[in-house]
Amino acid sequence: MTAPIEVTGGESEAQPDSVLKGIEGKKIEGRSLGQIAWLRLKRDKVALGGAAAVLLLIVVSLPGVTNLLVSMFGSPPNEFHQNLVDPTLGAPTGSLGGMSADHIFGIEPINGRDLFSRVLYGARVSLIIGVLATLVSVVIGTTAGIVAGYFGGWVDTVIARLMDIFLAFPLVLFAISLVGVMPSELLGMKGNTLRMALLVFIIGFFNWPYIGRIIRGQTMSLREREFVDASRSLGARNGHILFKEILPNLVAPILVYSTLLIPTNILFEAALSFLGVGINPPDPSWGGMLSAATELYTVAPHFVIVPGLAIFLTVLAFNLFGDGLRDALDPRAR
Repeated sequence: MTAPIEVTGGESEAQPDSVLKGIEGKKIEGRSLGQIAWLRLKRDKVALGGAAAVLLLIVVSLPGVTNLLVSMFGSPPNEFHQNLVDPTLGAPTGSLGGMSADHIFGIEPINGRDLFSRVLYGARVSLIIGVLATLVSVVIGTTAGIVAGYFGGWVDTVIARLMDIFLAFPLVLFAISLVGVMPSELLGMKGNTLRMALLVFIIGFFNWPYIGRIIRGQTMSLREREFVDASRSLGARNGHILFKEILPNLVAPILVYSTLLIPTNILFEAALSFLGVGINPPDPSWGGMLSAATELYTVAPHFVIVPGLAIFLTVLAFNLFGDGLRDALDPRAR
């Protein structure tokens, strides 16, 4: 028999240097799902660019920031500058539609209002209507979708057929007819405040089936998962399962489709204003500016380009950010 090997030294002396350095260093910690999604989102430079553009738009739409920018690079949105307009042609004098240090985007033909200030104030209108209408759609769609997907049966049938009815509804015609019979004052609101509330109601209330269908499908999948069965076996009621177990797992799709629904609502608000059922002049809105420019684009093409480019860049920024957020939160959907 061979003699046993005698081992001397402490436990730390028997470990490789790399292991000892790892023990003495920071502890290895797991990452949450939110941290993992943030790491994925940081790698998507296009999505970050869209997020930066959205954040910039929100900042410049704040009342204090808007007033400061208008005082520096333009003039109030309803201030006329007839001296800068050719009385014969009605076109702005000077090159590039009257662009100058005082009016960096130029001025409108005929009346000479500053385009820069009108685009900024129009951005505020579009963001308010787009975000609030999306909030209405998300609340109604999430509630209806989660109830239909969880309970199934006749409840699911009724809500699903209701979604089909709303999706088949002629929304534009309804908006035009509703504006025609709208009173001048309602619930203490009047003027464009009432118009904005009406647009939020029309756009938000009739667009909820889009997100409702998505939430319904996700809920039908989640209700069969093991954690729902475990919660039900422990005696949890339906309300607890819906709002404590299933709803937290729907936060990701709700966030993603909300960011994709906002630009759709902004486009719809611009379309309604273009048709004359949105914000009343002289208050600025992007759709109203495009509508006024249709007869003057041959004289002053910048009058069409500036608000059109504002709508295009805003919708593009929201879509890029929404696509990146979707890839970050659910990489399997790529």
